[in-house]
Amino acid sequence: MAATRLELNLMRLLSRCEALAAERRDPEEWRLEKYVAALEDMLRELKKQSSKPAPELMNEYSRKVDFLKGLLEAEKLSSSTEKALANQFLAPGRTPTTAKERTPATKRVHLQTKARCTGKMRSELLGTDPLVANDFEEFTVRKRKGLASDEKQSAVELDAVLQHHQDMQEKLAEEMLSLARSLKNNTLAAQNVIKQDNQTLSHSLRMADQNFEKLKDESERLEQHAKKSVNWLLWIMLIVVCFIFISMILFIRIFPKLK
Repeated sequence: MAATRLELNLMRLLSRCEALAAERRDPEEWRLEKYVAALEDMLRELKKQSSKPAPELMNEYSRKVDFLKGLLEAEKLSSSTEKALANQFLAPGRTPTTAKERTPATKRVHLQTKARCTGKMRSELLGTDPLVANDFEEFTVRKRKGLASDEKQSAVELDAVLQHHQDMQEKLAEEMLSLARSLKNNTLAAQNVIKQDNQTLSHSLRMADQNFEKLKDESERLEQHAKKSVNWLLWIMLIVVCFIFISMILFIRIFPKLK
């Protein structure tokens, strides 16, 4: 069945979107998002036609459009870890869009994006330059130049890049696991130190409370002792005064005044 005009336009726009997705774009770039929205409208119109393509081909078109849409949504995320995780769940196309392609363009874009996100995440975690993320892009440029002359060598290089990307992901996973273990050990050590400090502080508070109670008891005893001492001194003074007064009366009686 010959392709309709709408299907041809869809294929041309899809090829253009794949080429834009493979390029480095500015954050303010708006064309790809508009093109993908137009692709969705064209895909809906194509599904409504009576002479629509085979179901396998329609599924492939939907798969590529969903991939481009998911790629744009992943680029809007703020964290490199979130971007890398979102790219893991993207499903690129299985077949080339045009006859000039040897491998699906969406697959190359997927690998390129995953390598870039992994490099940025590695740079954020380890504080190193994200040079690894550019390896796949450089390889893509070289592969595009030599693809027409040596298809077999291109396939071998693609397998090598896939293996390199897989090894890089495994190494990054091991480094992240090591960092997680180190963070866990540091957290446990900090918890132990905080626990010991809390125990020491609790012991100090208990000792302070005990010393305060003892000081309070001693103050009350001292106050009572001081009150008792004052009472005894007052009685002694009263007795001495009375004795002196009686003595003076007796003295006056015994020794009358001389005439």
